Amino acid sequence: MTLPPLNPALLHLDPDHLWLMHCSEGPVPRSVVRAVRAHLHKELWPWECQWREDFLGIPDALRAEAARLVGGEASDITLTPSTSSGLVTVAQALRWSRGDEVVAPLGEFPSNIWPWKALEARGVRFREVPLWEGHRAGEEAWATRPPTAGDRPEDRLIAALGPSTRVLAVSWVRFQDGLVLDLPTLAAACRGRGVHLVVDGIQGAGTAVPDLTGVAAFAAGGHKGLLGPQGMGFLWTDPAFREQLVPTGSWLSVEGGTEFDRPSTDHRRAWLQDGRRMEPGTLSLISCAGALESFRTVNGAGVPEIQAHVRRLQVRLLDALGDVPAWRAESLRLRDLLEAGRVGSFLSLHHGDRGPEGLGEVLALGMRRGIYVSVREGYLRLAFHGWHEVADLARIVDWLAG
Repeated sequence: MTLPPLNPALLHLDPDHLWLMHCSEGPVPRSVVRAVRAHLHKELWPWECQWREDFLGIPDALRAEAARLVGGEASDITLTPSTSSGLVTVAQALRWSRGDEVVAPLGEFPSNIWPWKALEARGVRFREVPLWEGHRAGEEAWATRPPTAGDRPEDRLIAALGPSTRVLAVSWVRFQDGLVLDLPTLAAACRGRGVHLVVDGIQGAGTAVPDLTGVAAFAAGGHKGLLGPQGMGFLWTDPAFREQLVPTGSWLSVEGGTEFDRPSTDHRRAWLQDGRRMEPGTLSLISCAGALESFRTVNGAGVPEIQAHVRRLQVRLLDALGDVPAWRAESLRLRDLLEAGRVGSFLSLHHGDRGPEGLGEVLALGMRRGIYVSVREGYLRLAFHGWHEVADLARIVDWLAG
């Protein structure tokens, strides 16, 4: 197997800790810490901060790197603190009528639930759709049947769209079961029905390139697969969709907002048409500086190369788990999903009949061995990224066979 696309030396990791949790929190590269320190030093001496180089230049460069991550244009990028803030921006900026509806898959992460449920006070209905037979969530989450390659979640979502549906809000990669949804199929169905497809993309950003054809909006935070510090993400919007959004009304969302040779009290300005139209105002340049370096690191390695590397590791691990009786059935289920293009950057092993206590014991054993993974709603999540190596697989198999 070839060398990993991300040199492990770029990260401050050590042999005693095998971090398989970027689906929760990604480690930042060493260069991110250096970039943040360098900008903080400028803040010590404000005369060192440059208007065009720093205040304008850093966010501009960050928008360009974010666009590269999703195969888009910098003009379509809005910088936001998080996935939630990006989705809230869309939810609050759309013009709603009483009786409108938002449809979402059952069991979305709260980032893709509460921005829409907050609209209930304005007469907008929020409706969840089970994605397969036996799909459960909420208090019944641990009783769910896990998804299989034969399930057709897109068909269920499309069938649920009705005359009152304005938005279909989905996660590209689901946070607990790891299922990847087919965005082009959903987008095509939405376009034909006058529905906007809005995507929570955080669990795939940095480890796969989304196909945004027909998508209205795509939001992602930077602290998972993008390996950035918490508190900085982005929102991508289709230009035609963005025209329908009410501007945020920040001082930077208008033409010439940063041109101080013109009186700031001159209000004869048009709203910007690019992604800055939806930005909240003055950004945290420290967060932008850190995110810029992390996004550059990921783009430098190449997201397609990272995606291919992760898939190779997943195939090898699932093949090895096929020889572990306790996990053989799950290895077969996930291998089928992988072949069907339904698995993102992490493998979600369903607990079977282990329950919370049994899966907790597996998790604790891993931590005692320095293997860090996460459990969400009945699934054990193992998240590979571009720095992981083949040598890591034997350690994982030894743990799960123990």
